[in-house]
Amino acid sequence: MEATTSNRPVFFFDIDNCLYPKSNNINELMVGLINGYFAKHLELSAEDAKMLHQTYLKDYGLAISGLALHHKIDPLEFNREVDDALPLDNIIKPNAQLRRLLADIDKTKVKLWLFTNAYITHGQRVVRLLGIEDMFEGITYCDYGRIPVRCKPHTEMFERAEMEAGASSADGCFFVDDSYLNCHHAQRRGWTTAHLVESTEPEPEIQAAEYQIRDLEELRGMFPQFFKDLRVGSAISESARLSQL
Repeated sequence: MEATTSNRPVFFFDIDNCLYPKSNNINELMVGLINGYFAKHLELSAEDAKMLHQTYLKDYGLAISGLALHHKIDPLEFNREVDDALPLDNIIKPNAQLRRLLADIDKTKVKLWLFTNAYITHGQRVVRLLGIEDMFEGITYCDYGRIPVRCKPHTEMFERAEMEAGASSADGCFFVDDSYLNCHHAQRRGWTTAHLVESTEPEPEIQAAEYQIRDLEELRGMFPQFFKDLRVGSAISESARLSQL
């Protein structure tokens, strides 16, 4: 996916544990499926599978990166048995408040773009279930069809996102993610970054980025330049109402 360079800045949104809350426990379900995949396909005990999963997660950012590199596992097969096997239809429901937040962003001033470490099938499935798939102009995803599998926070992944979204420069990129590492690297790259730390999570001793938020709604006050002036619309509606009296 390639895009021409845009004069509009780009606001990148992470998907998992960012567009829906961690309390959905999707991450826990994912971890269970990944550990099971390690145990089944590498013939490991449950404990060894868990340990190797954590090692690859730490070393490569994604378990599948280590699996593909060291065990010649097909990432697309992994995706079918893990991400695509998650019972998301029973967990994720349309989020009207989130949709209002995204709808209130003035798309003539900023381009909204999804930026995920998941494969495209998972990313598209999540935003469809949330009822916000039409709010974004595109998606940069972790390409499981390419070896080695690169993901955030690798520099190559940020470069891909900028290219695909048509960002003119790093200082025209805005970003929100729940991952400390992803936010830290985005900030170092020159992106204006907001680290989402839910109210149920402890605040980090050192902030990952320039901004730290507890809820996506805080983006309204943090980046007012990107939101529609709803007062104008209200004033016009009220004027029209009064003219009919």
